Amino acid sequence: MIKKITIDKAKEVQRLINSAAREGQVLERSLNYIYENIRDFRVYKEGEKIVACCSLHVVGWQSLAEIKSLVVDKGYRKKNIGKKLVADSLKEAKSLGVSKVFALTFSSRFFKKQGFSLIDKNDLPHKIWTECLNCKYFPDCKEEAVIIKI
Repeated sequence: MIKKITIDKAKEVQRLINSAAREGQVLERSLNYIYENIRDFRVYKEGEKIVACCSLHVVGWQSLAEIKSLVVDKGYRKKNIGKKLVADSLKEAKSLGVSKVFALTFSSRFFKKQGFSLIDKNDLPHKIWTECLNCKYFPDCKEEAVIIKI
């Protein structure tokens, strides 16, 4: 079941994200980042256990949003949970009036299967690069940019 998270689940979401970050799948997130962006996050639960998460962050006035921190716990992969989280994020983006959603990802193949297309990162607004300045991969970014019109 997909749900928005609450403050009391922030540490659990951070553990899930940072576990995947240690495997090189996503970027690490601080607990402060999770708290500051709590409204962006949705989780997938099996019973009471959070087994996946994803955030949708509206970038600005350009009718653009970003999917971030899409993670599915190892034991729950290959069950279309990531696909469900992306679909839910796109549905929310559409309801907000967003017309394009992008992601910076190490897994562009997954996103292409969901209808996203590869784009040049330089085609994205410079505002998104503020977060990149603190990334361990900066300036030699290893992520690819994907985008979908909705």
